[in-house]
Amino acid sequence: MSRKLDMMEALQALAADRGISSETLMGALADAMESAYSRMPGAKDYAWVTIDPDTFDIRVWSQDLDEDGEPFGDVSDVTPPDFGRIAAQTARQVMNQRLREVDREMKYEEYSGREGDIVTGIIQQGDSRYTLLELNRGVEALLPQAEQVPHERPQANSRLKAYIVEVRKTAKGPQIVVSRTHPGLIKRLFEMEVPEIAEGIVEIKACAREPGHRTKIAVWSNDGNVDPVGACVGARGARVRMVVNELNGEKIDIVPFTEVPQDLVAKALAPAKVKEVRLDYDTGTATVIVPDFQLSLAIGKEGQNARLAARLSGWRVDIKSETQLAEDEAYAAQDWAEGEWVTDPASGEQVWQPADGSAALSAEAWAEATVQNEAAAAAGEGDAPPKGEAAGPVVDESAAADASAVLDESAVTDEAAAADDVDAAEAEIAPPAAADEPVAPRDGAGAEGDAEPVAASGAEAASDEEG
Repeated sequence: MSRKLDMMEALQALAADRGISSETLMGALADAMESAYSRMPGAKDYAWVTIDPDTFDIRVWSQDLDEDGEPFGDVSDVTPPDFGRIAAQTARQVMNQRLREVDREMKYEEYSGREGDIVTGIIQQGDSRYTLLELNRGVEALLPQAEQVPHERPQANSRLKAYIVEVRKTAKGPQIVVSRTHPGLIKRLFEMEVPEIAEGIVEIKACAREPGHRTKIAVWSNDGNVDPVGACVGARGARVRMVVNELNGEKIDIVPFTEVPQDLVAKALAPAKVKEVRLDYDTGTATVIVPDFQLSLAIGKEGQNARLAARLSGWRVDIKSETQLAEDEAYAAQDWAEGEWVTDPASGEQVWQPADGSAALSAEAWAEATVQNEAAAAAGEGDAPPKGEAAGPVVDESAAADASAVLDESAVTDEAAAADDVDAAEAEIAPPAAADEPVAPRDGAGAEGDAEPVAASGAEAASDEEG
């Protein structure tokens, strides 16, 4: 009897050492004894072992089987007289195996429901493929290379917090896959540092992260008296500093969450100051207008700030400065001609084909029309097409009338100038007139002012002849 009590105490000590219950260990021992009995000569086909938890009395029971393999008849005690001593060696190996299986099952059950939780492990070893973390009770977690932060090289035997992504059940026990890049790691770290988040007063509505560089989170408060941003930052930044230290200096931007998409996009682009946000619900694009000096800050280094803002808000973000917006609006306001350059199948040359279906223009005709339109636009007497327009010659009736008047006036002026030139030439060729000879007027010979001197000269000549 004392021997059985000693075995009972040893069994309880073994259960406490392995961290399993005595009932589980008793069941493993019963399975081991059944396996040992089945290997004994003359063993029954259908038998099972029972162990009294109080007296540690081991008994083997059996029943007969019918043709279908179903047990029938009375239950009989078939315990061998020296069953305990004979089966001890055989049961040891089976029991050890059973204990290992129970241990693996318990470890799997412990971590299978903790997906999405944070664990702290000690770094054991690492290579280019993965890093092993030792958790409590000898459980190892696997940190793949794809789940590691770039350029993060933790030291061996140092403690590291990781996010449980998956728990797999394998023949060698549970395989726990953890991550250091998952956005859920940020949420869990803030839950550990911010009591308001753990209590549900403050919620993290959205999270966007580029591991090792920058993270943006949008927080919301269910209590109007609690500032969500201030609760996450803490006094003098104490709370957020703990999270940043755990992430090895990764920058964290905390913005208030809002249901208005325009406000959310504008706040997600912090620290840049946004002037206006225009939403296109058909394409899911948010056009953000910022001052010229804020453009580079809004985009961020290599577009990092814009990418994180797009992930945080769920909108495709298109950032423009005020100057770019003015240029785009001026470009869209211009009345552009419609048409295209095509190849003439007959000549093989490029011709301009207007979209209205009118006759195509050759390159020379198009260039000539463009020059005419530009000249008319420069003189302010015609409507020239904007830069880049290729619409062929443009005819304006008022401009044509003005041009005709200018041509007529130019012709009259040219004729008068030609007449003056002819008179000057005749004056040079004619001989000089005598002193007594009257000089005929050059222009306006029939004028009244010039007739009297001519008549007087004739009278004087007649009186001289008479004398």
